[in-house]
Amino acid sequence: MHDIRAIRTDPAAFDAAMARRGLPPVSAELMALDTDRRAAQTALQEKQARRNALAKEIGQGKRTGADTAALEAEATALRGDMDSLEKRVPELDAAIRRILEALPNVLDASVPDGPDETANVVLKQYGEPRDLGFQPKQHFELGEALGMMDFVTAAKLAGARFTVLRGPLARMERALGQFMLDLHTQHHGYLETIVPSLINAATAYGTGNLPKFEEDLFKTTDGRYLIPTAEVPLTNTVAGDIVAEKQLPMRMSALTDCYRSEAGSAGRDTRGMLRQHQFRKVELVCISHPDKSADEHEWMTRSAEIVLQKLGLPYRRMLLSSGDTGFASTRTHDLEVWLPGQQMFREISSCSNCRDFQARRMNARFRGGADGKTVAYVHTLNGSGVAVGRALIAVMENYQQADGSIVVPEVLRPYMGGLERIVAL
Repeated sequence: MHDIRAIRTDPAAFDAAMARRGLPPVSAELMALDTDRRAAQTALQEKQARRNALAKEIGQGKRTGADTAALEAEATALRGDMDSLEKRVPELDAAIRRILEALPNVLDASVPDGPDETANVVLKQYGEPRDLGFQPKQHFELGEALGMMDFVTAAKLAGARFTVLRGPLARMERALGQFMLDLHTQHHGYLETIVPSLINAATAYGTGNLPKFEEDLFKTTDGRYLIPTAEVPLTNTVAGDIVAEKQLPMRMSALTDCYRSEAGSAGRDTRGMLRQHQFRKVELVCISHPDKSADEHEWMTRSAEIVLQKLGLPYRRMLLSSGDTGFASTRTHDLEVWLPGQQMFREISSCSNCRDFQARRMNARFRGGADGKTVAYVHTLNGSGVAVGRALIAVMENYQQADGSIVVPEVLRPYMGGLERIVAL
């Protein structure tokens, strides 16, 4: 959510910021509504003051026996005017809010301009894709040959974009989640948190998922939503709160199932489990002091990178372009892991700094400053630390052997009872 006062200060700059997102100018409409709202609010206050003055004059007149008919007639007319203004002010407030809540965050100056992912910039690369010495298979070919990845049964149970995992592959998926959660909570300073998988509309609104992206969510018959990521409930834990400055940064992590309708993804990644309606992810969320959010963004990205490094997976860090940066983000780093079966890098983590965009929607603030009384909006950040299903895919493809077996990375072996290799059932 944007600050209407900041837009009022420099409407042209705001239009230029939205133009980087490919949006037309909107400040003229906003300023017209804002001018009407402020005029209506001023008129209402003036009429309230006149009403109070009239009440005193009428009271004095009645005590002295004076004729107060004219004053009472004015008060009656004034009441009608006030009724109209009391309806008009919230109507204008709502009209302004409807426009603001549909507008994306202002991009950081460092974000490259471009229409889509083709304009993303490689910031660095870790490791080199290995020559496996044979024609690598994709994860679904490996999983089906092992007898541990079943898309047919999943489709029977739930439809397309679901997977049934069995045996050691199921255990590896569980091991990956536990490994990541342990790493982030024991070494990166994140607090392990268990959150609801169902959220109300206010919670989805707070992070920007509603109203604009409702079609991407699964909605229940009682008006709740299945979480698309743990970012949504984790970030909203401070909704409506004023936290003490000394509590910042608040770093949280959760391992949850995530549910996405994948609206608009028809025909994309239809084979395998790259794009699913249900998947597991370790989420990282930080509630930060505004002065420290850039540092926290780097910390969060590094935390996700260390997961991939410990798993021995080649990856690269990307800076997303203006056309590829998400609605609530001002700057986003994507981590893309190498998949030998596809012979390409694919996204496995996305780490974003939202600054005060979500905090304004949630009314999440902190109290601090030299006097300890200053109240300001927090900054919020979120990232994948990382997507568990995609990590499973990456491990399968990078650790596959010519005979179709999969070597278990050393860091996962303690979570898998010492198992070193996955072979066919």
